[in-house]
Parts: sequence; C-alpha cells; structure tokens
Amino acid sequence: MRLFLSLLAPLWLSAATFQTFSWPKGFTFLNFLEAHKLPLGLYYDLDRDDKKLTEEIYSGTRYEILLDINGTLMQALIPINESLQLHLYAHPDGYKLQTTPMLLDEKREAFTFKLRTSPYNDIMHYTKNRFLAQEFVWAYKNSLNFTRDLRVGDTIAVVYTQGYRNGVRFGYPKIEAAMIEVYKKPRYIYRNSDGRYYNESGKEIEGFMLSNPVRNARITSRFSYRRFHPILKRYRAHLGIDFGARVGTPIYAAARGTVSFVGDTAGYGNVVKVTHVDGYMTLYAHMKNFRRGLKRGQSVNSNTILGYVGNSGLSTGPHLHFGLYKNGAARNPQGVIRITTKQLKGKQKEAFETLKSHLNEELALHVAANTQPVIEEAPEDVCHLGSNNTIFKPKD
Repeated sequence: MRLFLSLLAPLWLSAATFQTFSWPKGFTFLNFLEAHKLPLGLYYDLDRDDKKLTEEIYSGTRYEILLDINGTLMQALIPINESLQLHLYAHPDGYKLQTTPMLLDEKREAFTFKLRTSPYNDIMHYTKNRFLAQEFVWAYKNSLNFTRDLRVGDTIAVVYTQGYRNGVRFGYPKIEAAMIEVYKKPRYIYRNSDGRYYNESGKEIEGFMLSNPVRNARITSRFSYRRFHPILKRYRAHLGIDFGARVGTPIYAAARGTVSFVGDTAGYGNVVKVTHVDGYMTLYAHMKNFRRGLKRGQSVNSNTILGYVGNSGLSTGPHLHFGLYKNGAARNPQGVIRITTKQLKGKQKEAFETLKSHLNEELALHVAANTQPVIEEAPEDVCHLGSNNTIFKPKD
C-alpha cells in the first residue's frame, strides 16, 4: 500500500479505489491482463526470463490493484515470491511493467502451550497459521512418533520468523528452534545456518532428500530469489537450478513421488511436475521430449527417467531447469540435493553449538514467561475472479 501511495500523482488519490485479490488456481498473467482489459503486449513484449517469472505466481497469492473513478486499472502489485513482485502501472506512454523488490516486515515470534490434542491441531487453534503447523510437524516427523511419544499436557515451545506484507502474514514461516516435552524431557530441533533442521547432537534430521536429476551434469545457473542485473539495471530472479547437458541426456525424478503434470508451457517448454510428501513438488523444464508412456498419476522414484534434456520453451541452449516448491512457493533445491544425512563436525559443529546455546536460552525464557501465540487478525476483504473473469467480493 505504501508503494502505491508514493508512486501515485496526488490528483489520482481522491478518486482511487484499492482492492485486494486472491490469485486463482490455473490463472495466468495473460488471464490477468484480459480480466482488466489491458494490452496483451505487456506479456508478449517481456524477455524470456521475465515471461518465465510470470509463471511462478502461485495460487492463493494476495495481490493489490488500484482503480480510478472509471474502474480503469492504474497500478497493480503482484508478488512472484518472497523477494520480488510485478509492478504494473499506467504511464503517459502506456502501461509499464517491471519487477521490484518486495517490502516485507520480518518479525521474530514465539509461543508456548500445553498439548491438548495434537501439535498440528493445537498450533492451528492457537495461531491460525497452517504453514507453521505443517512446518512444525514436518520438522519433527523423523525424530518423533506423535501418537506414541506425546501426552496431553506436554509442553511445546516454538521460536520462528514470519514475513508480513501490508500488515498481513506473507510467505512461509521459518522455525528457528522448537522444543517438545517427551516423558518430561525436552526434545529440541534447530534451524542451522544452512536452512536445515538438526537435533541436539548436531545430526541432520530432515528426511526429504533429492537425488541429482541429471547424472554428472554441471550447474550453469544457481537459484536466486532476487538479484540486480548490472547491465539491464533491473531486478531478476532464477527460481531453480540449471544443469547444462547434451540434448537427449536422461532426466531422472529427484525423489519418490507422483507425476502431477506432463505437458507444454509457454515459458518452460516441455515440463514434468512430480508431487512429493509434505507439500513438496519438483519441476523439470525445457525437456526435448518425455519418456514414452509417462502420464499423470504415475508413481516414480529416483531411478525413473522422466524425459530428456532439450531446449524447448524460452531457452537459449540445452539444459534442465530444475525447480523445487513447497506449498506452491519456490525453494532453493541445492541444499536438499544430498545422498546421506549430515553430521556436523569441526568449525561447523562449534558454530552450531553456539547457536544452540542461544536458542535454548530463548526457548527457556518463553516457557518461563508463558508467551502466548500471535493470532493473525481477520484479513481485509479479498476479491476473487470467476472462470469468466467476473469479480466476486466476499459476502457481508
């Protein structure tokens, strides 16, 4: 909202109408332009990288538009990820479109409570934060049996960071540390500097690992939420890893899962998507072709060939663009591509022990203070688009 106001001419403000929308499932940026009667050239004139970025807007994303007194769109802010957004605005020379940094307020929050039913249900009850409940259960699932090990009345404490956009939660929460009381003894997890979860002894406890989807291939482009291009003088993003390889090189599923999409997209060309456990999905793009007989709903594992390296779609040469998503949001796959779990040693272990000590103190303070959870306020009215691009507003 602040960005809208700072960029608007004062004469527009007196008649401006601000609306918040929810990005529909299956909606494309072209659909957005059509719904608001905007020039389709805004999409077709984009370069190949920005066209692919428009395909990264995930369903449920809250975006804002500003309309003049005649209902004409003056500005729109559409988040692409937790770092970048599309800024579309009216200009004397016609509409302009650019990518700009996201302005998120990141807050460190904490809470503690006594278990009543289950960790997931209780966190949902206290915080109304579905992603936080999912992350907590996922972080502990490989080190605890929730049904066997937990009892009503056990103490749970969580320290996490959460992004806020215009005062509303945005993006995926990051649990920094958590504690569950198991048979009167605390069981801890910690988010280390590599973004992975470890137990008290410094052993990685996450169970979701990825195999390399292209054997013995070199990485030609790494993951980036946001980077400023020094020549183009604008922000770009690369929401995946590129593996350079010869045309026809086999592409393997990176983990066990179920094929959820096989087909062609405008930006990523021939694409396969595989759904995994705990809300994860992997994407394999720019394929030359698919493995014969591959279809949606098919179960695959890390030895299953999905297709072959190519340069379909908006691509400058043969490679695999490999993406990792959790609950629709892009994540860096590089730290997840491992063969075995990691045991910290040497200086890494020393740094972890220091981090652990500070986090244990923080958790203990919140337990002693009985810190109450942060409950998100009811969101402002959010409009929705129907299948025929009709705008629906929530009922009173």
